[in-house]
Amino acid sequence: MRLPKEFLIGASTAAHQVEGNNIHSDYWMMEQLEGTSFKERSGIAVDHYNRFKQDIQFMAELGLNAYRFSIEWARIEPEEGRFDEKEVAHYHNVLQACHDNGITPIVTLHHFTSPQWLITAGGWRSSETPARFAKYCEFIMSELGELIPYVCTINEANMPLALTKIMKKYQASSGVAQIGINTEVQRNREKYKAQMAEAFRISADEVHVFLSPMTSADIGLIFQAHTEARQAIRRVSPSTKVGITLSLYDIQALPGGEALAEEAMHEEFLQFLPYLTEDDFFGLQNYTRMIYGPDGPLAVPESAEKTQMGNEYYPQALEAVIRYASKHLSIPIIVTENGVATDQDERRIAFIDTALHGIQACLDEGIQVLGYMHWSLLDNFEWQLGYSKRFGLIEVNWETQERIPKPSAYHLGSIAKQIQ
Repeated sequence: MRLPKEFLIGASTAAHQVEGNNIHSDYWMMEQLEGTSFKERSGIAVDHYNRFKQDIQFMAELGLNAYRFSIEWARIEPEEGRFDEKEVAHYHNVLQACHDNGITPIVTLHHFTSPQWLITAGGWRSSETPARFAKYCEFIMSELGELIPYVCTINEANMPLALTKIMKKYQASSGVAQIGINTEVQRNREKYKAQMAEAFRISADEVHVFLSPMTSADIGLIFQAHTEARQAIRRVSPSTKVGITLSLYDIQALPGGEALAEEAMHEEFLQFLPYLTEDDFFGLQNYTRMIYGPDGPLAVPESAEKTQMGNEYYPQALEAVIRYASKHLSIPIIVTENGVATDQDERRIAFIDTALHGIQACLDEGIQVLGYMHWSLLDNFEWQLGYSKRFGLIEVNWETQERIPKPSAYHLGSIAKQIQ
């Protein structure tokens, strides 16, 4: 490959999925409920909170040069208006470990989980949430901004709208998502909502976590939070590049499905363009494709190779989505997530190769792609699906927390070493 010398190659994690003991977050509370939608509790996860130095050193030894991770709002601000300096110091140490090991940090300030107090105060349908989020972002960047060259305000800001559609179709085989949701629990949804209402001390209709069902009108608050956060970040850390990440399918159409495919792309991406044009980069996240016929999205064919998530194994999707996004945005792209859930690591290696060759083809045509962050660095807690899905470049022994790099880790590292 002929990737440019400054190209970023690394991996991603999310705080709640790897750190463990995120006791002040909404997800932690929901995991403890008797009727929880989570198949397992996160617990200590993979103990990345205590083992981050080892994990970052692993990345450097492999040859990777970038790490995308998230700072957990619920740790930083466990109560509204009270910022925990101990946790600020922790993330300072994580950032410093990146710099000490020649790793470029790409920080996400919200990756699905929120402080419990925010949900009690109205959550992600409250008109006050954008200002609260911007205040948290301003605090973090005033404290740590000099160590953060790239920041993503919100992870997959379009995901709540996508999940709303999936929940309506969860009984259909096409109802798959690019994150771990447990559709089985929807049959007991009302009981679960009542338990959450009691836990958050508000009525069931007022419980609005980030991944609650939302309409297009509701989701505008999320993008308002992004724009207010962007302004706040630039006030206190003007040298940091600011962006957001969206989850995008490679949307394709069979004859007769063109109009529905266009509608889907509008809902997933195009309607949000006005919020993105002033960003410094776009965080693109892709795992598979979605094919539309005359009657809507098609189920993954029985003959197709499938991932552990039930998605079609289709690494060619990344190149197509980069090309599509670049036609509508003039800002650089960072692939902030791309990967595959599988126990067959040779298929992960093949997935990586196809994805990176697609990026190379885009670069050769002058498309600005700054980096590729593989999802994920470690086998981890896949949200409602627990620990059964294996996305990691590094295997984790759940009993001992031993890290065991897979051949795919060495493979991606060898590619990164070639461009240094």
